[in-house]
Amino acid sequence: MPSPEFGAAMQRREFIGVVSGAAVWPFVVRAQQPSTTKRVAILINPQESDPEGQARLAAFLQGLRTSGWTAGNNLETDIRWGAGNAERTRKYAAELVALSPDVILASTSTTVDALQQATRSVPIVFVQFIDPVGAGVVATLSRPGGNATGFTSFEYGMSGKWLELLKQILPRVSRAGILRDPAISAGIGQFAAIQALAPALGVELTAMDVRDAGEIERAIRAFAEGANGGLIVTASPLAAVHRDLIISLATRYRLPTVCFARYYVHGGGLISYGPDFVDQYRRAAEYVDRILKGEAPAQLPVQAPTKFDLVINLKTAQALGLTIPPTLLAGADEVIE
Repeated sequence: MPSPEFGAAMQRREFIGVVSGAAVWPFVVRAQQPSTTKRVAILINPQESDPEGQARLAAFLQGLRTSGWTAGNNLETDIRWGAGNAERTRKYAAELVALSPDVILASTSTTVDALQQATRSVPIVFVQFIDPVGAGVVATLSRPGGNATGFTSFEYGMSGKWLELLKQILPRVSRAGILRDPAISAGIGQFAAIQALAPALGVELTAMDVRDAGEIERAIRAFAEGANGGLIVTASPLAAVHRDLIISLATRYRLPTVCFARYYVHGGGLISYGPDFVDQYRRAAEYVDRILKGEAPAQLPVQAPTKFDLVINLKTAQALGLTIPPTLLAGADEVIE
């Protein structure tokens, strides 16, 4: 039979153990609890000073707030602006991946490509991507299968619509300068779609690269020396960066111009036909929210635009001496007077 001293010693050891456990346990629990703050990285193409880029970012952040994510409360954001510079975009992609974000928002194929060179595990939600299947970013639109999903801009076939619009505005047009980025698959694909339609409309095409401002100015100046010409601006990060220059040159040389996005027309361009890119950023916030709450990008289908807007600037048409057909005006989603 144990002595009274032994029993007392055992009770003291049990008491100390209970007290020690009670003191340590809350710290163990807290260490095991996951942080409620999530980290979202944002790498988008425009320059930080670009009002259109700021509008897109604001729409995305507002979408997150609508879903309950607020900076300084349960959300941290790291934002980088690629400004159409491939080297800068690659640098920022590596920086953001190193911060171990929970999800990354990325715009355009060049940005997604840079990010996927840095990670194949961090979830990516993309916007303004023309052909994610052809680029190898997703397996299929319905089941992406990897670490990326998001929202496409349009199918290549829609590019032919821009040439049709140019012919409607200026029936005598026989030459079209196509501003495109030949360094990206989207630039090649859009040009090919326009090229397929050109013979039926009796239009000769001239490819114009948008790699830098000097190249754009030389190409448009040379093209403007001929008669019955018009321009088409296809979708690319560099075209967006240089849009003020493109609009200025089109006005100077009196060239009717069809663009892929409405912000060209708001800036003085003639006509645009394409999706609402600001709305894509708002919708992207919904996917980011779902991923932050546990869903996998591999299971979230890539979504295509549900609506394309036709925007016409009548003030620009008057300056160019053009009369917009009434049927075209009647079908416009927005007319700037």
